[in-house]
Amino acid sequence: MKNWINNFLKPKIKSLFKKRSSLLKEALWESCEECKTLIIKDELVKNLWVCPKCNSHKRKVEPRDRFSIFFDDASFEILDQPMSKNDDPIKFVAKKKYSDQLKEARKKTGQPDSILVAHGKLDGMEVTCAAMSFSFIGGSLSVNSGEAFVNGAAYAIKNRTPLVVFSASGGARMQENLLALSQMTRTTLAVHELKKKNIPYFVIACHPTSGGVTASFASGLADIYMAEPGATVAFAGARVIKDTVKEEMPPNFQQSSWILEHGQLDMVVERKYLRGTISTLLQILLKKKESQVISETETDDVESQINTETSKSQSA
Repeated sequence: MKNWINNFLKPKIKSLFKKRSSLLKEALWESCEECKTLIIKDELVKNLWVCPKCNSHKRKVEPRDRFSIFFDDASFEILDQPMSKNDDPIKFVAKKKYSDQLKEARKKTGQPDSILVAHGKLDGMEVTCAAMSFSFIGGSLSVNSGEAFVNGAAYAIKNRTPLVVFSASGGARMQENLLALSQMTRTTLAVHELKKKNIPYFVIACHPTSGGVTASFASGLADIYMAEPGATVAFAGARVIKDTVKEEMPPNFQQSSWILEHGQLDMVVERKYLRGTISTLLQILLKKKESQVISETETDDVESQINTETSKSQSA
C-alpha cells in the first residue's frame, strides 16, 4: 500500500498540480523574447504588446489587435474578401498536406488567410487598413491574401480613402508555387493604381517583413515607408547573404535601425506613436491632394484593370 502511494499516487498528484500551474502561468503571463522578463498579459496588452522593461515590440500582434490599436475607439469593419474555390491548386504535400495546414491556420487565427482588410476612422479620417498575421503560415503571400490586398486597394480607390498596410511576412507561399509569386505582380499593380488615383499609401514594416512581400507591396513603393523598432526588413535572410558573399554581417544587419541608416526607410516609429504619426502625415497629404480632381470613371472596376495588366506582364 505504501509503495503504491509513493510510486503512483504522489507522482500523479504532483503532475496534476504542475500541469495546472503551467496552464495558469501560460494564461496569465507572457515571457519577453528579448529580456526573458515575465509580464502579466493584461499589462502587455495595455502597453500595446511592447515589453515595459526592454521596449521590444512583440511580433505576434494579430490583425484585429492592430485594427483595435489603430482605429478610433477600436471601432472598425472587416471587409469581405473574395476566396479562391481551390485552396490547394497544386496539391502540395510535404510533412503534412497543405490543405491541412490551411485548416489549422484558419482555426488558430480565426481568419481566412494571412491578410485582413478593415475600414474605420483615424482621428475622424476615413481610412482603409490591411494587416498581416505572421501566425498564418508565416504571414505568407498566397492567392487568397493577394486577392484580399487587391480588393482592399480597390475599396480604398472607390471610397477615396488612404490605404495603410501593416506587413509581417516570410514571403510568398511556396505551397502555391508560381501562383503565389504572381501575387507580387498583382499587388504591385494595385499600388500603381492607388498612385494613379492620388490615394495616399503607407506601409509599416513589422517584424519580420521579408521575401516576396518586401519585393512587392511592402516596399519603398509606399508614399511613406516606416517600420517598428527592431523589425527585420529584408528580401533574403542574413544567413543566406553571409553564405553567398562570404563576409560577416554587421550586428544589427537588416534591423529597422540599420535599414533607416542606409536610406531604405523614411522613419522608425514606436508602436505607441504610430497612430499620431500616421494621422499627422495623412492630414498633410490629404490637404495636398484635395486640389487634384479624380474623375468618377477612373475608379471603375479597379480589380479588372489590375488583372488585365497582370495578364499583359505575364504574357510579355
